[in-house]
Amino acid sequence: MKSCYLYLSYLPQLKIKRKIEIAVISDVHLGTYGCHAKHLLTYLNSIEPKKLILNGDIIDIWQFSKRYFPKSHLKVIKKIMDMASDGVDIIYITGNHDEMLRKFSGTTIGKISIVDKLVLKLDGKKAWFFHGDVFDVSIQNAKWLAKLGGYGYDFLTLLNRAVNWYLEKRGKERYSLSKKVKNGVKGAIKYINDYEKVISDLAIENGYDYVVCGHIHQPKMEYIENKHGKTMYLNSGDWVENFTALEYQFKRWKIYNYNKDKLAPFIVDEDFEDMDISNLIAAITIVEQSEKKKKKEKN
Repeated sequence: MKSCYLYLSYLPQLKIKRKIEIAVISDVHLGTYGCHAKHLLTYLNSIEPKKLILNGDIIDIWQFSKRYFPKSHLKVIKKIMDMASDGVDIIYITGNHDEMLRKFSGTTIGKISIVDKLVLKLDGKKAWFFHGDVFDVSIQNAKWLAKLGGYGYDFLTLLNRAVNWYLEKRGKERYSLSKKVKNGVKGAIKYINDYEKVISDLAIENGYDYVVCGHIHQPKMEYIENKHGKTMYLNSGDWVENFTALEYQFKRWKIYNYNKDKLAPFIVDEDFEDMDISNLIAAITIVEQSEKKKKKEKN
């Protein structure tokens, strides 16, 4: 009977994963202090996509250090590999922080593909996927400066973690220093607006109904129109400060937000994953029989 209660203790954790056609994540920056790998792992455990598109900067090769690559970051990689083993199409689109992978563009290993860009037909509409760094003048013209800025951003997010730890201890809301800096600088706002406009104009020119990118860490879903037509601009955000992803299901896109979408994410207990399902069914059967026996005795 003890084994029965042991198995039953796992039952409240049994949750059905959300089935979606496509999930898009970008700018995870595994290997940096700013990466919230545990949040991402929780999200990946909550979904069952047909395709998982990794839209650049998943592993931060620019700032990679042998001294810092914690288990939670390794678990994200293992989770993605496990999803591929389970039949999920994994499409890795290269970004600037993982640009070393561009030499392997066009390579396919099992269910994992490495590409620089991707075009998909989604319910009769064309979707164009790419990371977005090719439209970033600062990277193309002064890569060393962009890398230097990357180290500064990494320091800022590390400092932000300490600030948020203190705020959470005090029961106060989390705060984003990098968002404050971006929103307070007119040049940064103009850069983002220009980035979105250039990408959307090009998508309209080429007849794409959706254009899906990352890179600027600004999640967004918006129709952008010019005199030649319109397109839906989609940005998957990041897992450094926004904790967002894009999801496509039932002919619609949505932005998933880890901080706001409280019902969707859950952590699959590792012990429960290893548990034999036949034992679980047996445990449920024992309880049902026990309940029936009690009812008969009362009658």
